[in-house]
Amino acid sequence: ASETWDEQVKQAKALFHTIFSVMENNQELIDYLTDTLVEIGNSVPNEIDNCHMSAKNPTTDKSMFNINTLPDGLFVQPGEKAPNRVGFSKYASYINTIAEKEYGRPLVIAMSADLADSTNISGFAKEWDGDGNHGFYNKDTNTDSPLMPQGITEFANAGMMAGLATVNFSPDVYKNFNGFYGAMSTYGSFSYLKYGPLRLFSQIAQDSDFKVGKLIWVVGHSGPETAEDSRTHFGIFSPGVTQLFPDGHIVNIHPWEHNEVAPSLAAAFSTDIPIIGLHLTRPAITIPDRKALGIASYLDAAKGAYIIKDYDKDKEKEGVVIVRGTSSTNSIVKLLPRIKEEGLNVKIVAAISWELFQRQNAEYRNSIIAPVEWHDTMVITNGARRLMQKWMANQEVEKYSLSSDWDNRWRTGGSVDEIVDEAHLSPQWIWEGITKFAANRKDRLDAIRGEIPA
Repeated sequence: ASETWDEQVKQAKALFHTIFSVMENNQELIDYLTDTLVEIGNSVPNEIDNCHMSAKNPTTDKSMFNINTLPDGLFVQPGEKAPNRVGFSKYASYINTIAEKEYGRPLVIAMSADLADSTNISGFAKEWDGDGNHGFYNKDTNTDSPLMPQGITEFANAGMMAGLATVNFSPDVYKNFNGFYGAMSTYGSFSYLKYGPLRLFSQIAQDSDFKVGKLIWVVGHSGPETAEDSRTHFGIFSPGVTQLFPDGHIVNIHPWEHNEVAPSLAAAFSTDIPIIGLHLTRPAITIPDRKALGIASYLDAAKGAYIIKDYDKDKEKEGVVIVRGTSSTNSIVKLLPRIKEEGLNVKIVAAISWELFQRQNAEYRNSIIAPVEWHDTMVITNGARRLMQKWMANQEVEKYSLSSDWDNRWRTGGSVDEIVDEAHLSPQWIWEGITKFAANRKDRLDAIRGEIPA
């Protein structure tokens, strides 16, 4: 290219002159090209018979995301044992079955890093109200399946699903999205392998004039609960990459038990946020009898936070305990009778999703944690302490909090019970942490007041 602006303009004019002179001197060629292009354009059909896409659009059907009409079959009874990942499989089956019956095609296309059944993302290929199973997609023999047979290729999987969710079949791509949502899964410990393509997808969703779909980022087998796989597979720190987005660009949900998955995921689908981070754990736990224990309904998981145990209003308050994660919340539930018997007057709040919680009205948010209560809290999490920063109001809160990285060391390996105990999330460790937190309330609050400039 020429070095100066004037020379570049002169060069461009010369190129255009050459092109136009060829066109002016070859009318027969120009006629052939234009006629051929018009003929090809006219030959493109308005609709393709074997294409499953149509103007009917499941992404605008809010009924499958209606929390109040979720069928009973999505939930299990108190006393039964089930992992939260099975709750995901059921809801995945439910929404894709509705889409196939009502719209002739699935809503979600899914793939996993050789963990389709283990992370239960295979639910997207299963029939909700029957025993049918599409199995894995095959380009020759099974083209109707929404489940892609992928290997341990997390980055590629995320990239393919991000690309898929940008393909819009709507007649007006500037107003509506009509296409497929994408879902991909792997161990929470390997979540960073998916981050790059999903970050780019988030930027497209922000800046493109074309409407795009949604992605479900399954952060499976997270926490120290993945005990037998040892330290290489614990998703304690790595799931933090799901927080490396601007606020409002991803909804992270942490349903601690089976019955919370459907309502929290339905609530996330109902938002206009393009990425959903679904954090799940592997082991089965006993489903609590919420009514007997005085715990709010599992449907309240859709609100991002709810009360597990409220204060005794006739006694002096001793602080708020905010808990997130399967093993940590399960230990809290086991401790509830003891907490009540021994008179610890703490409020206990389940932290399911910061983003969903912030979308509730002020009246609800303040009924769960009042503005004056935020400085009088502790946090318990099966993840890393730093990943709960949005739930922590000050350093004193962090000082009394319990997390899998309590000693700033990587966890080792063993049975679930052994590693949960090593993470200081077993009932006895949590009991000691809460009693210390309650007993030191005056000291905690005095320390906070002492940090306020005179």
